[in-house]
Amino acid sequence: MSEEDFSLVSTATAQGLDGSVLSPLDSIRKEIEKYKEICDQIITDQNDLRNDRDKLQQMTEEFKLRSVKLKQQREDEEVERSLTLDTDKEKLAELQLEEQKLQEEAERLQTELRHVDEMNQQLKQETQVTTAVPERKVVFTGATGEEGSSSFDMNPRIVYPMEGGTALITFEDEEVAQKILSMNYHDVQLGECSIRLEARPVQLLMPSYIEVETHVSNRRILVSNLPKDVEESRLLDKLELFFSKSRNGGGEVESLELLHDSGTVVITFLEDTIAKRLTDMENHTVELLGKKYRLRVTPFLNGKIIDLQTRVSESRRTVQLVGIPNIMEEDNMQDNLEIHFQKSSNGGGEVDAFLYSPPGKTALAVFEEDSPESA
Repeated sequence: MSEEDFSLVSTATAQGLDGSVLSPLDSIRKEIEKYKEICDQIITDQNDLRNDRDKLQQMTEEFKLRSVKLKQQREDEEVERSLTLDTDKEKLAELQLEEQKLQEEAERLQTELRHVDEMNQQLKQETQVTTAVPERKVVFTGATGEEGSSSFDMNPRIVYPMEGGTALITFEDEEVAQKILSMNYHDVQLGECSIRLEARPVQLLMPSYIEVETHVSNRRILVSNLPKDVEESRLLDKLELFFSKSRNGGGEVESLELLHDSGTVVITFLEDTIAKRLTDMENHTVELLGKKYRLRVTPFLNGKIIDLQTRVSESRRTVQLVGIPNIMEEDNMQDNLEIHFQKSSNGGGEVDAFLYSPPGKTALAVFEEDSPESA
């Protein structure tokens, strides 16, 4: 392409705001100012954007810090919630355990309450029995001493087992028994021969304290105010006949027993509803040998030993002889021994009781306490 191909058609002329024609230089200046303003505006915009960016960065950092704090706070709350939950679980377990203990305590108290009610009922029955004991005539002999403890004395009957070839001698005088014991060995002449016996003390296991639990029998009654001039077998037959009849409030009788020390009769029924019916009526008119007697029926107390304490007591008047051979008849041996120990020349004295158990046999001796220190 050659230079001749181009030609200037027209020339643009710049004009000012007022319509005047500007020179090219003025036009360029004008353009420069215009672009300068644009550049200033761009710089201003950039500064504003930079400030906005800094603010956004600051806000971002603040949000990051806040996010970290919130996260830490949330974690702390989770830990605290977990600890609180564990504490609540422990408290709940403690409360459940305490509730269980309280329930067990309530059950125990209920059991004790039932036991107290039973004891109260039993004591009530015993009180009724106390007011309904068999009547006895008593005579007031004067003022009594100071009131003692709520206890009573009893005379024990001690069963003492005897081996074969032994004998028990009870002397009237305690000193004689002690003298026989101090001599230890005794030579007893039996016809043409003699035997040597050893004297030993008799040690008895004595009750020192007995606690008895009593309750009213629901099958037994105690009949008192009985006549003294009626034969025992006939009396028991009449009582059985009377108390076996339903019209008299009775029923089928299982057994009867006469208590000789008190003169009362214990009647046992097969059914457990008859005794209370008869004791509630209390007084019963019974015809015996053509005469009418007003008998008294009271409850019968059953007893059970719940505490027994014993002590070893040495008999002061009784001596045991051991080593007796089987060389003569039982009666002859007993007579010879008793005669020997009755003689003062042999250290003996008056014999109160004598019991002999031959070799090869056994026997049971019964001791009764006749004073606090002797048997």
